[in-house]
Amino acid sequence: MEKRVLKLGIDVGSTTLKMVVLDSVDNIIYRSYIRHKGDVSGVFVAELDKIMRQFSNAYFIVMITGSAGMGIAERIQIPFAQEVVAAVAVIKKYCPQAKTLIDLGGEDSKMVFFEDGKQPDIRMNGSCAGGTGAFIDQMADLMNITIEELGNLALQGKKVYPVASRCGVFAKTDVQNLISRNISTADIALSILHAVALQSITTLARGCTIGSPMICIGGPLTFLPALRRTFQDILKLEENKFILPENSEYFPALGCALLNSDRYFDLQQIINKIKTKEVHRTDTLPALFGSETEYRQWKENRNVKHLNIRTGSTSPLQSESNLFLGIDSGSTTTKILIIDENENIVFTFYAPNQGNPLKKVAEGLQKFEKQFGGDKVMERIVSSCSTGYGEELIQSAFNLDYGIVETVAHFTGAQYIDPNVSFILDIGGQDMKSIFVSNGVISRIELNEACSSGCGSFLQNFAATMNLSLQNFTEMACLAKYPADLGTRCTVFMNSKVKQSLREDASIGDIAAGLAYSVVKNCLFKVLKINNLNSLGNNIVVQGGTFRNDAVYRAIELLSEKNVSSTDMPEMMGALGAGLYAKNRYKAQN
Repeated sequence: MEKRVLKLGIDVGSTTLKMVVLDSVDNIIYRSYIRHKGDVSGVFVAELDKIMRQFSNAYFIVMITGSAGMGIAERIQIPFAQEVVAAVAVIKKYCPQAKTLIDLGGEDSKMVFFEDGKQPDIRMNGSCAGGTGAFIDQMADLMNITIEELGNLALQGKKVYPVASRCGVFAKTDVQNLISRNISTADIALSILHAVALQSITTLARGCTIGSPMICIGGPLTFLPALRRTFQDILKLEENKFILPENSEYFPALGCALLNSDRYFDLQQIINKIKTKEVHRTDTLPALFGSETEYRQWKENRNVKHLNIRTGSTSPLQSESNLFLGIDSGSTTTKILIIDENENIVFTFYAPNQGNPLKKVAEGLQKFEKQFGGDKVMERIVSSCSTGYGEELIQSAFNLDYGIVETVAHFTGAQYIDPNVSFILDIGGQDMKSIFVSNGVISRIELNEACSSGCGSFLQNFAATMNLSLQNFTEMACLAKYPADLGTRCTVFMNSKVKQSLREDASIGDIAAGLAYSVVKNCLFKVLKINNLNSLGNNIVVQGGTFRNDAVYRAIELLSEKNVSSTDMPEMMGALGAGLYAKNRYKAQN
């Protein structure tokens, strides 16, 4: 039987893979939309195999597009089309009345202006992805809801609050502030989508008149009606002038199928090329460890102070010691630590805020009360202190004695680890701080401002993207042989660099190790702008939950070539500092 010819259009984006198959008269006979979670080649091969089995008696005219599609096209020698060109091809065929096209993707955004007799005017986002699908993903994660739930909540929202969409991670501060003020989740969700729409319009239009009808495409606009409504409201467009066309999420893939070429492909040959093609890595960094044995020995011998917790016969209930409470209410987590008069730790609590820091503090204190015998043990807490993002809120809500800024808390905690500390680096969920110490006194403090591309969320988001737990992510990074050099870029936008490394056949471990390097490089050189590592002194103390990651700890050792120390609970150091401060103030007054 003679084989028929079908047209296959492929769009490999930063987060998703889309494929469209057309018959000889351009009817869609197959389509798929899949999140690849970083495994571009694996998902690509699986989807081609599915199409090949479904259309076994066919040759295919193939064209590919997308941010990750170019590398695949180069590797296996199939035609490539720029994704805006592909989308415009669909507009010309099915939506010739359009005056403007808006396309939001996983980490990019585009706007195209059409004018009779002229070439389309194409605008794209630059080095920041703070108004795209990845931004919405991260905000939904912060609120502990799904993207769909965020969209549904936004439809119920009544009031828009300021949320600066300047950075996909740093904007969490604005959302966290709304959460701590008990603003309704519906209004917060609406405010997030409003920020996305406003960011897209202001950065893409750049003074150009947005004409109607306006066609909207891409996953976020397709799957979030609330986002479309927000665009309509800001642009003051009637519903019939802001159009969601059929197959809007597939437009670049559909455009590739329409553009086609005169080259026929057997899909099995493409699959074989992807599986066997050799790729030479161009940018690699030194391995974090030379072998698994070296890694295990390092874990046993590194300079980590153990914060032992008293239990059993030395529990608070069976001793007469006064107790001192320290609470670190961070942007994403709550930490509680209680010490006795001898600075022994008797209780710790660590939990994600899940959008409600007050509830988490209450939960932690209730756990302490229940664990150690009820109301009487609470009476033994003679001094208390809060620090962190929610310092004032927590102090007021729980009637604590003191509140101190984070830098003082972390300095106090660092001196507990190393009295001769010369430099403190604290990396939290979305913020970072560096403290320079001279002769036992703080001499300089540097904080991140408008960027957080070296924070804990940086790694957490990528681990989730690759469908890995942080523990597995860390293990793979430490054992990687050829860490990818990912440079220092925006937390969200670095996806493109990751995808490039994956296209060059980097392993997930190589990516994980490269990200650990990038966290430290971003933090020291890009965000905190430290240009002389000798200014750090010889006694570095690292703090914050990010340093539970062995790969990040090792990266700062290798990059700084300094003595680095920490504790087995680096995420608790702010709370420890607050507890020590409460104790010292109590002793000074009694």
